[in-house]
Amino acid sequence: MFPEYRALITELKSTDAHFVSLYQQHNALDQRVKRMVSRTDPSTPEEIEKLKKEKLRLKDEIYTILKKAAQG
Repeated sequence: MFPEYRALITELKSTDAHFVSLYQQHNALDQRVKRMVSRTDPSTPEEIEKLKKEKLRLKDEIYTILKKAAQG
């Protein structure tokens, strides 16, 4: 996720607790969605769609933080 911000992500993961929380939530949702899509975890299409939307919301929030941190 966001390879152009790799160094900044590493920095924020060691200095910003809110960023760490968002990042961990996103990664956990990503893994859960992958398991649901591969049918390892039981789910419905609606549940998968809901989790994908939440994952995208978190990704947008992470991107906003990265852009703001990169500017100053």
